[in-house]
Formats: sequence, structure tokens, C-alpha cells
Amino acid sequence: MVELDTETLRRYDSDYLWHPFTQMSEWENAENIIITRGEGSFIIDSDGNRYLDGVGAIWTNVHGHCRKEINDAVKEQVDRLEHSTLLGLSNDRAALLAKRLIDIAPPGLAKVFYSDNGSTAVEIGVKMAFQYQQQTGNKAKQKFIRFDNAYHGDTVGSMSVGGIAIYHEVYAPLLFPTIMAPSPYCYRCPLSSEGDCGSCGLLCLKELERLMKEHAHELAGLVIEPSVQGAGGMIVQPPGFVKGVRELCDRYDVLMIADEVAVGFGRTGAMFACGKEGVTPDIMAISKGISAGYLPLAATLTTRKVYDAFWGAYSDLKTFFHGHTFTGNPIACAAALASLDLFEKDRLLEQLPEKIDYLQDRLQRLMELPHVGDVRQEGMIAGIELVRDRHSREPYHWEERVGVRVCLEARKHGLFLRPLGNVIVVFPPLSISMDELAILMDGIEASIRCITG
Repeated sequence: MVELDTETLRRYDSDYLWHPFTQMSEWENAENIIITRGEGSFIIDSDGNRYLDGVGAIWTNVHGHCRKEINDAVKEQVDRLEHSTLLGLSNDRAALLAKRLIDIAPPGLAKVFYSDNGSTAVEIGVKMAFQYQQQTGNKAKQKFIRFDNAYHGDTVGSMSVGGIAIYHEVYAPLLFPTIMAPSPYCYRCPLSSEGDCGSCGLLCLKELERLMKEHAHELAGLVIEPSVQGAGGMIVQPPGFVKGVRELCDRYDVLMIADEVAVGFGRTGAMFACGKEGVTPDIMAISKGISAGYLPLAATLTTRKVYDAFWGAYSDLKTFFHGHTFTGNPIACAAALASLDLFEKDRLLEQLPEKIDYLQDRLQRLMELPHVGDVRQEGMIAGIELVRDRHSREPYHWEERVGVRVCLEARKHGLFLRPLGNVIVVFPPLSISMDELAILMDGIEASIRCITG
């Protein structure tokens, strides 16, 4: 393979690439980082500079970059079979992975439908829930409840159940109508001024109940990011919220669709976030960590109850008419199987409590900084919300790009970070060492001090 110099790579990038979530007028012709290698918790650029990956390759990396065991599994699979369709055939890797996923999923989930990314996995769940209601005699149940600040992906159906204006508002004419419930955003709660998570008695859950009672006759499903709303600003839900949502869905005969795309596979300290409150959703979407960041893979898991609604004679037309060319791709499934093996071999979940406690301690210390308004944590997920005025909670104006500037400053400390507005995201590989976690938090603290004063 020909190794190109950094200047040439930047020119090719600037001339030919269109980057996601990026204003290209600012990107083109800038001295952007070109990553060429990965090693453990670090990514390495074309000039040999190393950056601790503080966002885990956008929330996907579990075991570190270029883990030999997964590399070997992918290479072996490439030599056996690169791809085969699940339309009229199956393959061994897809079948094996389906069993492994059901073995570790919340009890009651029984079937696995593969796709390639989180947005698609959620959209599949929405379609399943809609068709389920149509095929079980509930023709009027056609609407969905979504949450403010929710993000479920960028396909049209997933945007319809999202709740972030900057991402979704421009596409409003394309989206189907939904019913929006308040987000459990305790720091900026629209229902209470308490500001202490859960101290209001979960007014958000009471408002959700009011909405569900009012609209029960027309509700097909509810879509939720359990435990943490990711792209909305790492908004951590109060204890008992997810369980309360499950109870309301049962009471009003609404299918619960859990988007575990970001929070699944150990990120909250448990294999799946729903399991922390003993909750089994009717439908669960997973992706990101499923293949440890190696290859595009996603799955939508359902209960037998949901699956059985699609069971019938060919002539009944109850089939779930949805598919994807690369559904159950054996290379991606081989990577996922190797990742699950590493969870067991490294006893990864058992290694997390010490890291979670250390992260909590460092986050609390950040609250001493005058422009840190709030810190939020669930397992190995954290968000640090920066504010202009701590007492009034006045945010920085988005035009000031404070979050972006902090993340750019962090590069001087050997870190790669991505903000969500004025929220600094902490989302490293789960395999990060204690020493590396200290480097990450030291660099974040120094960068916040430098930019906010």
C-alpha cells in the first residue's frame, strides 16, 4: 500500500469528502487530523501523533483499537466467506451470534433481526410495533411517544421519534406526527426548578402517564433511550424512570422500544441498560458496541409476543417486509462473536466498577470549576455541561463554540474529544486502563480551565 504524506491526504479529504455533522466551509483547507492507525486506547495520525480516544470511535469502541483477537477473527472469516444473503439462506456466524445475543439480553427477548446501524435498528423497531398493532386488531394504534432531547438516528422514521430541533426541525415536513413527552433533564427540568435529580418526585413520569392515558387508544409504541439520552447531552435519567416507563407501557398496552444503541454492551456498567432496573422491553435496538467498533452491524431484538404477531400462512401477508442487502453479514458477525468472547476472557464487566468510581470522583472535582454547571454520569458515560453563569445556569451562546474550543485545546494534551454543544462528552473504550483514564481526565480538566478561565 502506498503511504501518502499528510499534505496530500488533507488535500484529497478537502477536495472529495463530505463529513457528517460538519460545516464544510470551516473544514476545507484546515489542518485537519488524518488518522492512519489505532493501538489500544489511542488513535495515531499520519504524522505519528498519538491521541487518547476519549469518545471511543464515536461510542463504538469496547476493547481498544486493533485488538488482535478480533483482528484474527475477521481475517479468518474473510478467508471462509465474505458475504451471503439471509434472503432464502442463512450463515453460521449470523445464527451463532443470534443465540449469543439472546443469551445475554434481558430475559424474554427471543428473536434477532439484523441490520447495519443504530438508526435502521430503531426504524425497524418502529415498523415492527406499527405492524404488530395492525395485525393484532388494534388498527387505531398508529402513533408513537417520543421524548424531548431524544436522538435515535438520521433516517426519516428514526428522526420522527427524535426530539433535537437542530438535527430534526428542517426535515419536519417529511416526518410522521408523534406525541412528545418531557425529557428527564433534571439540570434543566421544564417541570420543576429543584435541579436535584429525582427530588421532584419524577414529575416527568407523571406527565408521561397523563399523555399515555389521554392517547392510549392511538398509541402503538414508545421509543426511549434507557438510562442516558446520548446526543441530547448525556442526560442521565433518575433511578426508577426506566422501570416506571415499562409499567406505564404495560398499563396502557403500548409497546416499549428501547434504543440501546449507545448504552448497550457494558457502557452503563451492565451488559444492557434496561437490565439495571430489571426491565425487558418489547423491542430493543442495538448497534455501536455490538461489533466493538469494527464493522457496521445492528440488531433489533423482540419478544416472542411481537414475533408471533407476524406468524401465519403465506397468503395472510403478515410477513415483515423489511430487509437489507448486508443483513447478518458474516464478517461483521464474526467480529461481534469475538468481541463477546473478550467480554468473558477479560472479565470486562468485572473490571468496570473501579473505573466508574474513579470517573465519578474526577467528575465531582470538576464541579469546583466556576464554569462547570453540571456533571452527569452513568457507568462509563459522562457529560460535563459548561455554562456562562453557574448560579443562573445561563448557557454559553452556541456561537461561542465553547465546547468545540475545549475539545480543540484537548488535542494539545494528547486527547481526541467531540462535544455536544457545550457538553463535553466522556466515552472512552471500556478497556481503558486506570492510568489512561487519569490522563483523559487531567487533560479534560486542563482544557476546561484554559478555555473558560
